[in-house]
Amino acid sequence: MEQLRIKTSAVDFWGNNTEAQKVLKEISFLEANVNKFKDLWSRVNYIRDFIEMAEKEHEEEFISEIDADLKKLLHDYREFELLVLFSGEHDKLNAIISLHAGAGGTEAQDWVEMLLRMYTRWAETSGYQTEILDLLAGDEAGIKSVTFLVKGLYAYGKLKCEEGVHRLVRISPFDASGRRHTSFASLSALPEIDEDLEIVINSEDLQIDTYRSSGAGGQHVNKTDSAVRITHLPTGLVVQCQNQRSQHANRLAAMKILQAKLFTLKQKANEDMLQKFKGEYKEIAWGSQIRSYTMNPFSLVKDHRTNIEIGQVQAVMDGEIDDLIYGVLQQKNVYKA
Repeated sequence: MEQLRIKTSAVDFWGNNTEAQKVLKEISFLEANVNKFKDLWSRVNYIRDFIEMAEKEHEEEFISEIDADLKKLLHDYREFELLVLFSGEHDKLNAIISLHAGAGGTEAQDWVEMLLRMYTRWAETSGYQTEILDLLAGDEAGIKSVTFLVKGLYAYGKLKCEEGVHRLVRISPFDASGRRHTSFASLSALPEIDEDLEIVINSEDLQIDTYRSSGAGGQHVNKTDSAVRITHLPTGLVVQCQNQRSQHANRLAAMKILQAKLFTLKQKANEDMLQKFKGEYKEIAWGSQIRSYTMNPFSLVKDHRTNIEIGQVQAVMDGEIDDLIYGVLQQKNVYKA
């Protein structure tokens, strides 16, 4: 019995099929990049002319305006450079992100909630949309685990750089003695499968369980079995969703996560990734972190892969993580300078 396959339509360029849609999407993508380059070049010329005019007229009050324009131009140029030169096959796709609390108990669960806020803020400033697919609240505070979708061009290409264990060091708000605590949380990233690549899953291979939702959500919560848990029997993968308004919507969202995991599993079959996607991740504790966020006794965010350090922890927690993502992309040679 076939357990997993990629379904594509027949190649008929002039018909309504997958190959034609791919070509049209690629053409549209290239045209958009050309237009972005033209806009950047136009802005370069505008700022250059503005500087020349300010120098001739000795208008020093324009300096702050020119400085702001230059910073925005540099940001947009770097963004354009990344978008054009991403090399991953699925980098353009939406991202399915999962956060899990590790060592640290309530502290770690609060840390997951802080990270969720950080990535949500980053998504907003990046022009992306987010949607919570599944959320398991902590026993006392925070979040034990959460899965959410980030919609936007190259969301996966960027957020896959955040995959790993994140460590927080701070004075605990839950410790009456005011002691410093260390907390851990893990992040995993999956591409949302493009409609052009359909994962076909046999219904006989699925075990679907329903249960009552938990956590905040109004009168609907805990009164109907709307939450859905799906087990893919051949691989042992388990996904669940409880944050949609109906059992049907939760089932669709859970299937979306399962399809993404199965597709990625197949793509990485030669890299022995099966155990990872079954949930046996590297321990979420000391020695496995990719990044540390220190709030006490000093303020510092350090990425241990690139050695990039940022002194403004609060700015990072407010979503300013582009420099950290950019550094990882440089190190991985996603593009060549």
